Amino acid sequence: MKDVDMKLEVVVIPVSDVDRAKAFYTGLGWRLDADVPGKDGFRVVQVTPPGSPCSVIFGSNVTSAVPGSAQGLHLIVSDIEMAHAALASHGAEMSSVFHDVGGVFHHQNTDGRLPGPHPSRASYGSFASFSDPDGNGWLLQEITTRLPGRIETNGATLASGSDLAAALRRAAAAHGEHEKRNGGKHDDDWPDWYAAYILAEQAGADLPE
Repeated sequence: MKDVDMKLEVVVIPVSDVDRAKAFYTGLGWRLDADVPGKDGFRVVQVTPPGSPCSVIFGSNVTSAVPGSAQGLHLIVSDIEMAHAALASHGAEMSSVFHDVGGVFHHQNTDGRLPGPHPSRASYGSFASFSDPDGNGWLLQEITTRLPGRIETNGATLASGSDLAAALRRAAAAHGEHEKRNGGKHDDDWPDWYAAYILAEQAGADLPE
């Protein structure tokens, strides 16, 4: 039997003040998708982070969870320092950029945090955190190259224009080295080389040389 696609569409977070939460998230530049009232105080607000295929819902009478109890919500970025600066400029109280003592993921709360991005800037290894006014906790995680199998090999998915621009910059740098190894001659087929590089990078496959 063929597997059925199950795409994570929405994450529900608990808040105590809907208007305050709406102002916070839209103030970060997140798209306001809906603000729908209902009977007996029911209300649903949906926002979406830039470039994200998954949205966030909060409101009144939409969850029984305690406000602020949502923790470890990850926002994946291609440049941790750029994303850190962007959120800070929109009013988020950011932690410093950090990496974990274990180097693989990150410990709970602030345990095991070491200052600065991962020493070798390894993909998956650099983080920053912030919370909304209720204390729901978010983490930025820098991912530049996906682990093998994480993305289907029949096509690459780049979630935003900034992701594509970052991928093109990496491809350009690698292609420059490719041209140097070939006597510095201009490569007329560079668009094909760029495409092959980006697809391989997204799929976690061997990169062209």
